[in-house]
Amino acid sequence: MRATETRSTCCYCGTGCGVVIESSAGVITGVRGDAAHPANFGKLCTKGATLALTMQPSATTGRARYPEARADRTQPRQRATWQETLDTLATKFADTIQQHGPDAVGFYVSGQLLTEDYYVFNKLAKGLIGTNNIDTNSRLCMSSTVTGYQQTLGTDAPPCSYEDIDHATCLFIAGSNTAFAHPVLFRRIEAAKVANPQLKIIVVDPRRTETAADADLHLPILPGTDVALFHAMLHVMLWEEWVDRRYIDAHTEGFDALRTLVRETSPAIAAEICGVPAADIITAARWFATSSATLSLYCQGLNQSTSGTAKNAGLINLHLATGQIGRAGTGPFSLTGQPNAMGGREVGGSATTLAAHRDIANAAHREELRAFWGAERISGTQGKTAIEMFDAARRGEIKILWIVCTNPAQSMPDLQQVQAALRTAELVIVQDAYRNTETSVFADVLLAATSWGEKDGTVTNSERRISRVRAVSPALGEARHDWRIARDFARLLEKKLRPDAPSMFNFLSAEEVWNEHRALTRGRDLDITGLSYALLDTRGPQQWPFPAGATAGQVRLYTDGKFHTESGRAKFFAAKYQPVVDKVDAHYPFRLSTGRLRDQWHGMSRSGTVARSFGHVPEPRLAMNVHDLARRGLTAGELLRVKSRRGEIYVQAEASEGMRSGQVYLPMHWGKRFLGGANSAGVNTLTTPDFDSFSMQPELKHSAVNVVSAGLAWNMVAFATCAGNENELIDQLTTLQPGVAYMSCVLIGRDQPGVLVRVAHHGAPALAWIAAFDAVMALDGSDVLRYDDARRGSARRMLLAEDRLLAVRLSGDHAATQSGEWLRAWLLSGQPVADIRRLLLSPVAEAPLGVAPLSRSVCQCLDVSEARIRECLSNIAGSTQARLGALQAKLKCGTECSSCLPELKSLVIESTSQPEAVAA
Repeated sequence: MRATETRSTCCYCGTGCGVVIESSAGVITGVRGDAAHPANFGKLCTKGATLALTMQPSATTGRARYPEARADRTQPRQRATWQETLDTLATKFADTIQQHGPDAVGFYVSGQLLTEDYYVFNKLAKGLIGTNNIDTNSRLCMSSTVTGYQQTLGTDAPPCSYEDIDHATCLFIAGSNTAFAHPVLFRRIEAAKVANPQLKIIVVDPRRTETAADADLHLPILPGTDVALFHAMLHVMLWEEWVDRRYIDAHTEGFDALRTLVRETSPAIAAEICGVPAADIITAARWFATSSATLSLYCQGLNQSTSGTAKNAGLINLHLATGQIGRAGTGPFSLTGQPNAMGGREVGGSATTLAAHRDIANAAHREELRAFWGAERISGTQGKTAIEMFDAARRGEIKILWIVCTNPAQSMPDLQQVQAALRTAELVIVQDAYRNTETSVFADVLLAATSWGEKDGTVTNSERRISRVRAVSPALGEARHDWRIARDFARLLEKKLRPDAPSMFNFLSAEEVWNEHRALTRGRDLDITGLSYALLDTRGPQQWPFPAGATAGQVRLYTDGKFHTESGRAKFFAAKYQPVVDKVDAHYPFRLSTGRLRDQWHGMSRSGTVARSFGHVPEPRLAMNVHDLARRGLTAGELLRVKSRRGEIYVQAEASEGMRSGQVYLPMHWGKRFLGGANSAGVNTLTTPDFDSFSMQPELKHSAVNVVSAGLAWNMVAFATCAGNENELIDQLTTLQPGVAYMSCVLIGRDQPGVLVRVAHHGAPALAWIAAFDAVMALDGSDVLRYDDARRGSARRMLLAEDRLLAVRLSGDHAATQSGEWLRAWLLSGQPVADIRRLLLSPVAEAPLGVAPLSRSVCQCLDVSEARIRECLSNIAGSTQARLGALQAKLKCGTECSSCLPELKSLVIESTSQPEAVAA
């Protein structure tokens, strides 16, 4: 059958890349970048490039295919029909609302939803039920951006466009490892630098990230000290008279209070607070202020903080003070974390806003919305935000939690308290495309939802550009679209809550939902009444505002110096620097920061189903300064116990040259599914729930921890190749976590995927646990090679077929598992075991001749390993650029999606000083 091509949008970060989906008979066979889409012009990162693989049968074994429910939490959920499930839920909601009031229910939704999905849930909560208890996981990533814009510019409207990168002469990147978090945008930054070698790039980040390595100036400030840095930069600008007084007088207010405040923060004082040289602060201030066009890019490093609003506003202060806004190449540009966090903000899908940027505290705004919807009332009480919502559930105040397209049991901070809330709530509903997330375990009702490739609607990216998302595949099983599930439920509930009133939910399509949302924006700052599905289909993605009668959207905002405040002037935000809440001390001496991996997405429910996504970072590792490791007698690869004031986890150590002493780093993605144990729920077991008083965004970027050797006596490593059931295998292994202190499960391989499991415990686990493990790994048959040393407590199991390794378990003390690395390399190579058969049951640490050590993949697209790259570079001479070009010509790495280019450059620079490279 002939393949078809459909234009759609990627479902990962807020860059909003256009994709072309190749399909045949409703089956997605490939994905490539859309060359006509203005967000990416055909480029994709490794996540987007592997989207088709996430739709293959082996990757969809964890998908939800029909509703499931249980009447008793002591029993497993059973398959149910949509009608009976939604009927039961409507009755339960109506009874709870009647008995306890509308604020006894709460909805926790997601930036992964389409705008249409968001809209219907928002209308359900605020219009029908009458509660503002609907919040979003964007609270964890973008809410400080929202309040930062609101407090200074008057409304939540990013003023810039991606094309401003091409016009900037100074790029100020703060709290964003753009090379990993927004790789396609980073390609544009690289191109801008090539086009204009005079472009100055400043990166503010505690770590020397791939983004920082490309900077002209890196400011590795101590975590949480951004406000002090921004105040000191403004102090310098004032002293050197680099501020634009004409712009300040004509277009702003509140400058005198800020000027008085920043006088206290000289570069010398900030240098002590931030841990960077005063001279570098002065340089940053000069480049920022005196550049003809300064553009700032920022993300979670500013947002995820108890001072998140002050950090965002502090950076915006610099733009206002220097007039670096409203012109090409200028402005404060927040990089959205999720594909449709912006769309959720537009429809008011949070506890703190109403639709189309209306204000809950504004009675006129509430009345506009009530009249438009035909609702009985719109509550004037701000709803519970994410942290508050789960705290209220834990206290028994919120009786019903409806969680949509997000995984709070992995992504929220202080997970022990989140789990307590999920156990305490009378009813937990999880609506998701995946039934194997950490949160689904707590679901009394599981509602099967469609996923990317099956949905139709719109999303809005970081530059206010609205793109169409189009369905290619049919829904999996009985799964339904998120907006339809909300609509179907709402129709049943309104018969109970307002039986004599006309329905508020007569939507027959996603387009009808969109049209209602569009009408609500009329006259607002984000007016899109000039847009339609038809226009988006014919003319492609468009930016807002795009009011009726307009011929195009607005590329950048505030070009006339008028802002969305009562006075029409932008407001300077004066807030003192406040240190992080979770302070380091003798008991918790290390500063833990979390962040993103290049090839994985948030909770990994989608990206983590593809084995090659683990090629770049194969396992959970805690990055730690090499000297800190040595001083504490720790070694790379050693299992560590990492403890905060809230809990502890076990994780392997990684020596890092990019970490400052006293700091450690752990990617945010590793939840309990991949990194767990009896008392661990993954990375966010450690993080703090303290949040910003304006944005209510938690300080996920900093936690005080202690790091010591794990001290677990019994260790195990096991691995196996799989016949398309690798994800099912991980699901089964996860059920064994309660029996051990530490368990890590990840996918391995590429063309023939498998699983890798590491386990550690205080002593040997119960025999029943080991038997259960062997049964899952198919290591319990009579044809398995066995070795047991009862005196040492060690054991080896090998499953072979046709003289090839299929599965291995090595357990006992550390010595018993030493051969695990080369045996895994042999298994993945698929070589016959004839030459090593005598070594299979011996704990030989050194690999036999002919076994290449495992090396992580740097170029994911073409599977080019770090070892191959280093070997190739050892035979190439010349300048850095020439060597990079020769490397790419020979190995082709970095020539596909180019996500690996920053690391390739670093490897080239690192190898330049090596004698063999120079001699060659």
